[in-house]
Amino acid sequence: MPNLESSKKQVRTDAKRTQRNKSVRSLCKTKITQAEKLISTGKGDEARKVVLAASSTLDKAASRGNLHPNNASRRKSRLIKKLNAVKS
Repeated sequence: MPNLESSKKQVRTDAKRTQRNKSVRSLCKTKITQAEKLISTGKGDEARKVVLAASSTLDKAASRGNLHPNNASRRKSRLIKKLNAVKS
C-alpha cells in the first residue's frame, strides 16, 4: 500500500484507467471473435462487414491509447488474412 499522497492518487487513477481500457479491449476481442466465427462458417458478405467493424474498433482503441498501434495493426492483419483465405 502506498504511503505518499501522490502515490495513493496514482493508484486511484490507475484503477480508473484500467477499468476504462478493459471495456474497450473487451469490445475489440468480441468484435474479432464475431468476425472469426462468420469467417469459419463461410458467410463472406456478413464476415466482411464485421471485419470492417472490428478493424474500425481496433483503430479507435489504438488512437485512444487503449492498445498499442502495432498490436492493433497485427490483429487487423490476421483478421484480413483469414477473410482473404476464405474468399479464394
